[in-house]
Amino acid sequence: MHKIIRTYSIGGMQVNWYEMTVNETIKRLGSQAETGLSSSTAEKRLKKYGKNQLTEAKPPLGIALFFKQFKDFMVIILLIATFIAAYLGEAVDAIVIVVIVLINSVLGYLQENRAEKSLAKLKQMANPVAHVKRDGQWVLIPSSEVVIGDIVRLKSGDRVVADLRIITSTQLSIEESAITGETLPIPKVSQAIKQQQLNIGDQINMAFMSSLVTSGHGIGVVVATGMDTVVGQIADLIVQAPTQKTPLEKRLQNLGKILIFVSILLTSLVVAAGIWQGQPVYQMFLSGISLAVAVIPEGLPAIVTVVLSLGVQRMIKRKAIVRKLSAVETLGSTSVICSDKTGTLTENRMTVVEIYLNQRLFQVSGGYSFTGDITGARNQAEDKMLNRFLRYGSICGDAELLEQNGEISIQGDPTDVAIMMAAAKKSTSIIERQQVTKITEFPFDSNRKRMSVVINDGNQYYSIVKGAPDILLSRSDRIEENGRILRMDQVRRAKIEQVLNSMASKAYRTIALCIKPLPHGNQIKAEHAENDLVFIGLIAMVDPPRPEAKKAIEQCKKAGIKTVMITGDHAGTAHAIAKELNILPQHGQVITGSQLDQMTDQELIDQVDQIYVFARVTPKDKLRIVKALQANGHVVAMTGDGVNDAPALKNSDIGVSMGKTGTDVAKEASDLILLDDNFATVVSAVEEGRHIYENIRKFIRYLLASNVGEILVMLFAIILGYPLPLLPVQILWINLVTDGLPALALGMDSAESNLMEQPPRPINEGIFARGLGFKIISRGLLIGSVSFLAFILAYQNGAQSLEYARTVAFMTLVTSQLIHVFDCRNEKSIFDRHPFGNRYLIVAVLSSFALMIPVTYVAMFQAVFYTVALSLRDWMTIILLSSIPTIVFGFTKR
Repeated sequence: MHKIIRTYSIGGMQVNWYEMTVNETIKRLGSQAETGLSSSTAEKRLKKYGKNQLTEAKPPLGIALFFKQFKDFMVIILLIATFIAAYLGEAVDAIVIVVIVLINSVLGYLQENRAEKSLAKLKQMANPVAHVKRDGQWVLIPSSEVVIGDIVRLKSGDRVVADLRIITSTQLSIEESAITGETLPIPKVSQAIKQQQLNIGDQINMAFMSSLVTSGHGIGVVVATGMDTVVGQIADLIVQAPTQKTPLEKRLQNLGKILIFVSILLTSLVVAAGIWQGQPVYQMFLSGISLAVAVIPEGLPAIVTVVLSLGVQRMIKRKAIVRKLSAVETLGSTSVICSDKTGTLTENRMTVVEIYLNQRLFQVSGGYSFTGDITGARNQAEDKMLNRFLRYGSICGDAELLEQNGEISIQGDPTDVAIMMAAAKKSTSIIERQQVTKITEFPFDSNRKRMSVVINDGNQYYSIVKGAPDILLSRSDRIEENGRILRMDQVRRAKIEQVLNSMASKAYRTIALCIKPLPHGNQIKAEHAENDLVFIGLIAMVDPPRPEAKKAIEQCKKAGIKTVMITGDHAGTAHAIAKELNILPQHGQVITGSQLDQMTDQELIDQVDQIYVFARVTPKDKLRIVKALQANGHVVAMTGDGVNDAPALKNSDIGVSMGKTGTDVAKEASDLILLDDNFATVVSAVEEGRHIYENIRKFIRYLLASNVGEILVMLFAIILGYPLPLLPVQILWINLVTDGLPALALGMDSAESNLMEQPPRPINEGIFARGLGFKIISRGLLIGSVSFLAFILAYQNGAQSLEYARTVAFMTLVTSQLIHVFDCRNEKSIFDRHPFGNRYLIVAVLSSFALMIPVTYVAMFQAVFYTVALSLRDWMTIILLSSIPTIVFGFTKR
């Protein structure tokens, strides 16, 4: 694939953008580097060229979904039997069966259509966004709305959203293996390359759609979108992956196969026994097929999909986007949540509160605002030092000061924003920043834990370095005091470490600032710019814990879920926050990244259950932590937002990325995206995962117990030599009115109050675990028994007809199932929970029961379903017998 040579066509002419200069490219595309496109121009281009997306396989059309319902093997057999019935002169039976099959198909179509729409909406919400310049302002837009000529900002962790010509590049490297097959990142430049017929891999001033920014940042102009991009041109080589079934759906699919085998065996037994006892062959054949169709829960997969998608929609309302349906099942088994501190457990609204400079502490007031003051300067010289300190701190960062409609705001990384906000409290610092020429930048890297810029400040070159205090202290051999550069001796170093410990004990996050005078600003390497530094001072920030985080952590404890804090901050800061949030128990351990490096994998596995806080760790350490927890049998949810978090997110059982601050790479590696970057949302998602799984168990319990009852009532009659209690059309009608709406309503049931007070579900737990198999068989046995008893009592009443007895059995079987559905709302007993708390279930049951009334009392339907009108006394008997299964097991609580 790396041999591909790419040219672009404009007005029928082939264009090689890499050969053009930046100015030529922008002019040719009708754009402006400073202001980007206007909103109106972008809108026109979007209409002209279409959305920036690859052509995908179209979802099934409505008519295709409808006819898909007739592909089921048992439905095909039933339709064949219907034709036989018509051939034998049983036209009424044939018509009724066809009508029931059609109604079932319509219901199945509606369920699947809703699932398709829900999943399409989910996919749309998970789409990446692009940072583009419109009307002179940087804005975030969906990647599908990017158009040719848009000015796009790139930073580490982004997916390139279209084909771009690089305009500016600061240590920018892009990994293009998806296109070229080469795994090593390619450093990018902005200069034109005057060479024709250049391979994709050699076009180092271009960025291609779907490639990955691995480091640095830059700006590019869009030269192609959608199917006109390189990826679009080779889209025919990309096979759309089929929708993957969740582990639960696979288990249910296997369950369906087992049920088909069992039902065919049992119905064959019923048919054979009936024929042996002299029942008409045709009637037994049709009864057997009808019974098999009724017994096999063919609607189960559709209901599972609908319930999963409805659960996903509920999660979206709770600020969590599920990218993979399999995550819904796994969420309920989560036993450990490993959470970043900043922004997830805290508000991610950094505010500078203290500055250590010139061996003194300066207090910063005003909080997260431009108002306030910085106090503590003893003289004008010290005030001047403070101004320069804040100015350099603002320069060494990516925050931007914006003014719109007379209002000032700051955009960028929260740490950089906090420093610039503190500088804004001394307005001259911001103005002076503009007089500095930035020559080179070495962007922040979570492994290096620092960033630096090389500047020209009044014909004097400096590197300004900002980062973790312990890292920068180890690289500093001098310190600035009272305007003089002095040697960093042990006394001064100890004093700084003492201040750091004091700040950490107050849960402050600390940043160090250093400088290094340079003879010139050209061709400076990062290692040279960030070594032999002059230590200037410390910045202490506070990032208050989220108020809802503490409550969510307590909820986790009740649910048997351990919360682990992972942070790059100082151990003292992490310890203080962990104590405040009640993460750290009395004997819980706090370890640092350096201690982690000294531990073998086995030592980590042995100790990890006692560790609650990992401080000063890098993203690569997260992977070791995940594997150690998994080795001890835990199901791990891991949060992350950066490029380097991707391996840990992929290897964890539930990868959780940040929707606001997370990179595109982290989002693509994750199973769950938090729209609000909030720890409480992770806990809400776990609760929702448990809720969905329990609802699926509820309707499986209901469907299978009801089907067991239907088989047994027929089997009892055949074995004991009675006439068939139910006719084929009655069996099919029962299946129609009891299986669909009530089962779906159970899937929409509210969570039980003690859901988050139970331990995590074992990841390999079978669907019939926790007594579900016993509940299905025992309830099914009683439902079948009381229905058969109702038939015997009515049949032995000599004054009545066989049709009367069948009508009583018919109504008893339906009524017992519709009463039993309320019992299925609780794991133990119907009396442990308000039986009428699910309004959807009440409507579904009333609707199902309403369908039985005309069948019993309207003459036209009586002729079709072979029923007779029942008296009030009959109904009292039916309700009494139908209530027995629920009452019996309501008191036994099993």
